[in-house]
Amino acid sequence: MRTCMMILMIMMRSMIMIMMTMKNQLNAMNRSACDMCGVIRNASLEGCQTAAATIKDMPKSGLSEGQIKIWRCLCCTYDNPEHISVCGICRTARKASFEESQETASETTDMPKADRSDGKTKIWRCLSCTYDNPEHVSACGMCSTIRSASLEESQASASGTAAMSNPASTTTKASLDITAKVEAEIVEDNAKSSKEPAPSSLIKADKHEKRENGVLREDKSSSNGLVSEELQKLSFSTGYNFHNSNKVLKNAVPLEEYKAEPWMLHEQSEEGKNLLHLAIVGHVDAGKSTLTGRLLHLMGRVSQKEMHKYQREAKQKGKESFAYAWVLDESPEERERGVTMTVAVAHFDTVKFHVVLLDSPGHKDFVPNLIVGASQADAAVLVVDASTGAFEAGMDGQGTGGQTKEHAQLIRSFGVEQLIIAINKMDVVDYSKERFDFIKSQLGLFLRRCGFKESSLMWIPMSVIENQNLVTSTSDGRLMSWYTGPHFLESIDLFKPPTRDISRPLRLPISEVIQSRTLGQVAASGKLDAGAIKVGTKLLVMPAGEGAIVKAIEQDGNELNVAKAGDSVDIGLQGIDSSILMTGGVLCHPDFPVPVARRIELKVAVLDIKKPILFGAEVELHAHHSKEAAKIVQILAILDPKTGLVRKKAPRLLTANQSALIEVLPHRGICIEEYCNYKPLGRVTLRATGKTIAVGIVTRIIEQQ
Repeated sequence: MRTCMMILMIMMRSMIMIMMTMKNQLNAMNRSACDMCGVIRNASLEGCQTAAATIKDMPKSGLSEGQIKIWRCLCCTYDNPEHISVCGICRTARKASFEESQETASETTDMPKADRSDGKTKIWRCLSCTYDNPEHVSACGMCSTIRSASLEESQASASGTAAMSNPASTTTKASLDITAKVEAEIVEDNAKSSKEPAPSSLIKADKHEKRENGVLREDKSSSNGLVSEELQKLSFSTGYNFHNSNKVLKNAVPLEEYKAEPWMLHEQSEEGKNLLHLAIVGHVDAGKSTLTGRLLHLMGRVSQKEMHKYQREAKQKGKESFAYAWVLDESPEERERGVTMTVAVAHFDTVKFHVVLLDSPGHKDFVPNLIVGASQADAAVLVVDASTGAFEAGMDGQGTGGQTKEHAQLIRSFGVEQLIIAINKMDVVDYSKERFDFIKSQLGLFLRRCGFKESSLMWIPMSVIENQNLVTSTSDGRLMSWYTGPHFLESIDLFKPPTRDISRPLRLPISEVIQSRTLGQVAASGKLDAGAIKVGTKLLVMPAGEGAIVKAIEQDGNELNVAKAGDSVDIGLQGIDSSILMTGGVLCHPDFPVPVARRIELKVAVLDIKKPILFGAEVELHAHHSKEAAKIVQILAILDPKTGLVRKKAPRLLTANQSALIEVLPHRGICIEEYCNYKPLGRVTLRATGKTIAVGIVTRIIEQQ
């Protein structure tokens, strides 16, 4: 009986396998697209077989046998006859700008005389895919990238060295000379520009749009941009050519020899306000985005109509309390999850400052985004949830480390010294003075341990939902009975204006690569950490080592002629390809480039970690807007945290709350400075397994790119 059952099961299994095989065969016959590449199935599957017959029947066009023109499909690389507009295999439409990919040798002799000379065929190299195309083709045959007029390159055979008698050769020869000597011209031009400032009328940007409240709006009164002949003559190679950066760094001038130009040192106008970058940080669900949204609404940056729309949408989703948070949390994923995922930027004015608000994520999964965005901060607001249990979770998180602690340590490592502690949701605890004092004593002790001075801390009790103590003094009797200090908006004006380093060479870390109609397709945004720029300034893009010219400058949607250290701006660039720009790169002075470090020495403070840091540990190295994988290659010494003296040389590991000197090897070169030269570019953060393990500064660049 048992044997019969086994035989029956084997037979049933065989039948099932046969049926599945038949089903797969039927599905394959009925399938409309390829499983591998997704190409739509050709309705007439005899395209392959009819191609040869089609070639025979195609118009002769005066071509002899063996001279048939063909074009290569970009999808399946099948060679199709010239007169067919779609591929015979995959039915992909032929691009209008895609000329012949392959031609017979005899066809080359039929090229226009302006494109050949003595058997020498001129070609140009595509900037995107480096494919060599014939001179008469206007778009790349491989990737269809439009040929740039200023980036022509010709290649000739070794035997063909005779000069072309055609007038068209003059332009090509000049282009070759510029391409061969471009780096020398950049350095020479920039040296001249440092002595004589370029006129602001060198370039006029296209004006097709305006910004209202940080939102791009179309401007119907557009004007065509005018680019000077000097820019048209410039040509720059594309791709990250580290050979260029090596050459640039070798020719770098010592920082001590830099002298600021007179226009950089002009004082700010009396009407102008100091710019203040204010980061909003704190534990998840403490009310950071709600505070930001309500503040913008009360300051008039968000209209009542827009606010009504957010309230209606939040109510439809069953999240009425998130209405103010949705002012900046715009993505569907952020609204669905109810957490901020990226750093949102907003602007408003106080009596004393023009504030750039940086609403940072509080969830531990998005701490890297906080590091990238909030590293620009001049001051910060640490939002704390006063409700019972929530504050304790932010400070401890049941042994996992709350984000209140981590965020406080991070913003201190960014160089932030002035801090507002906004104790939110006081209405939940009936505006209890005892609860306020408890939070102040517990958190104050930790903040002083992080390096904050008591005189630089401001403690503000508030309730964002009930609009208590935000932009006006509190009207609730329970809070009025014991709190007489400033409200939140007044406390911002109590900050000391940040100092700006204008007298040093230009440093602008790129926070984002952008595109806009006013700035063009090649633009970057970031905060000037040092120096100044104006329209027409020539600068260097690192780590690529390529030169560019400032085409236009914008701040909060408004056009500027000059931007100085401390300004957050969007910059349109001319004379460079967009592929050169990258988040974490640095725009700098051509004669004083930022180093591209390959091995660095760090002085770090280890945080409250559970596992020790060992020699050879893999970490994430965060510096300004750059993030690189790195390895700790050497632990040099353990230092006394108070005196900085060496306690122990060459230890085996580092444990919690120790200070140490270590060597780190990034997997790729990173734009970074020694802390003594440029403080913002000399601060670093080390993370591993999703947690911040150490913060520190760059003491020495051991090896450069």
